[in-house]
Amino acid sequence: MRVISIDQLRSILANLPDNPRIVASGNFATPRTLLATLDSTVESYRLHMLNAQPGIPDRAGVTYETAFVGPGMRHHPRLVYVPCRLSLVPALFRDHHVPDAVLLHASSQRYDTVSLGTEVNVLPAAIEAARMHGGLVIVQANPNMPYTYGDAQIYEHEIDYLVEVDEPLPTHEPGAIGDIAREIGARIAGRVDQHATLQLGIGSVPDAVLAELTGHRGMRIWTEMFSDGVLALHRAGALDPQVPITASFLFGSCELYDWVHLNRSVRMMRTERTNDPAQIARQARMTSVNAALQVDLFDQANASRVKGRIYSGFGGSTDFIVGALHSRGGQSFMALPSWHAKAQVSTIVPRLTDPVTSFQHSFVVTEQGMAPCFGHSQREQAQSIISNAAHPSVRDELQDAAAAMGLL
Repeated sequence: MRVISIDQLRSILANLPDNPRIVASGNFATPRTLLATLDSTVESYRLHMLNAQPGIPDRAGVTYETAFVGPGMRHHPRLVYVPCRLSLVPALFRDHHVPDAVLLHASSQRYDTVSLGTEVNVLPAAIEAARMHGGLVIVQANPNMPYTYGDAQIYEHEIDYLVEVDEPLPTHEPGAIGDIAREIGARIAGRVDQHATLQLGIGSVPDAVLAELTGHRGMRIWTEMFSDGVLALHRAGALDPQVPITASFLFGSCELYDWVHLNRSVRMMRTERTNDPAQIARQARMTSVNAALQVDLFDQANASRVKGRIYSGFGGSTDFIVGALHSRGGQSFMALPSWHAKAQVSTIVPRLTDPVTSFQHSFVVTEQGMAPCFGHSQREQAQSIISNAAHPSVRDELQDAAAAMGLL
């Protein structure tokens, strides 16, 4: 590993092959200094990031590429969406989309390592793929990035070049929990056992679920990502102190980042481990909570597309739904409001017209109620979704549609 300046970095990047594929830290760990230097040096390139946030380079010559679309790439004319479950993105890098360079946002050096901090995810696999095929691994080392353990630790011999930067980390402050999210969260929390293992994402419904669980004890976390709600569980004494929190990325407040810094009770692991359905299935009473845009009467969920156009992607929901259903005592919850207030339409539909993101859940949960699905016949399942999850104004219409499809 060589510690270099920005000027030296420019001369190195100028020698990349034509139209190189660049994999960069995503979510809220964007390596902005490295990307700005790349963009001012390389005329055209393919930028692969997961859940890219606003502010990434955007000009002719830059092609976006991702398996999970974030707001920085959403609806962009130069977006190339690659359908892929998150647990399989490492295989994508290994066999199909090999990186020419990997740009990482990491902590300052600690002994002979840096830490990927808040964003581990698919990056270890990208590093391995790049090194195997002669690509570069370049790190911006930032004293503001927390040092986390597990697969987050990257050794000097895995890094080609390191640039020292000092830039603030983006934060995500928890928002207010609305009445509908609170109702959905309370319904889900009422089904969560003591000593269960949780997977929850970010947003008002996961926040509402976690807020209802502070009185539980012996809770465990095995999740793709987490935010400040897990810190609240820790402070309430709800977490099992003998079992480390296992996750692949995180984002939240400065307080959360300070808490995870050098905290050995938090393991930031690579996606192949956190999102492996077999590993998930081994967790005690695995409880998975995910969100959807629509659910139909076959218990199929669309969480990826709006009017046929890609909005996000599979993410890790499919991995955790399967893993939770295989776990002894496990449950998979699919949560959504029963009515889309902006579009003024029901989110429970007879049959999805957009591609299916996931199917077979333990429960579909809205503010109207909780519909048991797994273990029931398709007729019982359809009736349960209509009676318990759908908005009252569309239940008769859904009943007629179900009859026409031979479900009732």
